[in-house]
Amino acid sequence: MDTAQEKAVIDKTPRGVFVGGTWRDASGGATFAVTDPATEQTLCEVANGTVDDARAALDAAVAAQAEWAATAPRERGEILRRAFELLNERVDELALLMTLEMGKPLAESKGEVSYAAEFFRWFSEEAVRIEGRWSRNPAGPGRLLTMRQPVGPCLLITPWNFPIAMGTRKIGPAIAAGCTMVVKPAQQTPLSMLLLADILRKAGVPAGVLNVVPTTKASDVTGPLFDDSRLRKVSFTGSTPVGKKLMEQASKHLLRVSMELGGNAPYVVFDDADLDAAVEQALIAKMRNIGESCVAANRFHVHESVADEFAERLAQKMGSMKVGRGTEEGVQVGPLIDEDQRGKVESLVDDAVGKGAKVLTGGERVGDRGHFYAPTVLSGISDDATLLREEIFGPVAPVKTFRTDDEAVAAANDSDYGLVAYVFTRDLGRALRVSEALEVGMLGLNKGLVSNPAAPFGGVKESGFGREGGREGIEEYLSVKYVAVDL
Repeated sequence: MDTAQEKAVIDKTPRGVFVGGTWRDASGGATFAVTDPATEQTLCEVANGTVDDARAALDAAVAAQAEWAATAPRERGEILRRAFELLNERVDELALLMTLEMGKPLAESKGEVSYAAEFFRWFSEEAVRIEGRWSRNPAGPGRLLTMRQPVGPCLLITPWNFPIAMGTRKIGPAIAAGCTMVVKPAQQTPLSMLLLADILRKAGVPAGVLNVVPTTKASDVTGPLFDDSRLRKVSFTGSTPVGKKLMEQASKHLLRVSMELGGNAPYVVFDDADLDAAVEQALIAKMRNIGESCVAANRFHVHESVADEFAERLAQKMGSMKVGRGTEEGVQVGPLIDEDQRGKVESLVDDAVGKGAKVLTGGERVGDRGHFYAPTVLSGISDDATLLREEIFGPVAPVKTFRTDDEAVAAANDSDYGLVAYVFTRDLGRALRVSEALEVGMLGLNKGLVSNPAAPFGGVKESGFGREGGREGIEEYLSVKYVAVDL
């Protein structure tokens, strides 16, 4: 990749706070560095938003709310449609920017931009399908009227692992429903969101509807917004511990809350599974986004009769994947986001090996600079290995055996999390029984990828609540009003 091309895309990206339709420096003028995780070099400096910036952003959102809610649904939908088209026109630029600040291979970044754009297309169509109902009072005279109205100003907090798609998955339904918003992007990857905000401005989003405040002091900056009764909803994607703290803050004014939190996805392979498909789909479920995904397969539960073959074949494929900077030709595995994350992955592998696990491939750092870790497959996992309990968020696949269906289901459900599971079997009855028994919000049946803008994304237990995408996604941004009519 030409370094001049990299510089050009960074230079074209806004680096300020976006409030009330204009770009400006942070209050006080502070900035923070955005770093390339592959080189550990600074890409640029971005405005470091303050409490004053966050309050100004909420002021702008509140000022714009009434007029935006009254905007015709078709007009809101057309804005989203234009944004969908603009994202697709600028896919190369957005993908390069994302790879530079997040690290994933360029091909995956392009895939994310296309996926992100689809949320705008989907919700452009949902904007005109916000319905109520009119019915007769069952007791006799009178009628029952219900309507759905925008919940009001929202705080949207997005993660670093899918910096554009997790933004469009929240912004899309908020715009479609008629809500204004303040967006706080992850400090590791603010550039993608800042460029997305500028694209939305060009697509016709009115001033004040979308406001973006990048910052390194998330809790200090967003905390006062929770104390402001004008804020009516928060949507957060991130870790479960942080989600719990935000819920406590949201309780002060009983905010509407959507939480897409951590995962610990089981990948269950039964003895009758198509092993070719199970291995190929495992690469997708595990290695998409370098394993830094809440829906990444975290625990591989494989029937004892096929476990050795599955593990060996998976190790062969993962071990042959090219590791390097995401902008380089043929790279399939980029760096982890930072040294803290690589250190966590390393410690989980070391813990498992110390408790008897065998390394079939990987198990070590790669290179002298950048936060690279080799794709790793482990077998012989002990029951007390920490990586069975904690989200790995890296390119590590631990394979553990089971004997019976009940044992597989029990092992898969033995987690505080319940976001997604993957099941491989050719027995229809078993597939349906296991699908019903697994305690998750989503399930991939003979498939390693579940994410789809037309489907409801979300989990149960400590993986959160609320849904993003699908027909259900817009409901998170709407309140139901009932009117009793006397005829």
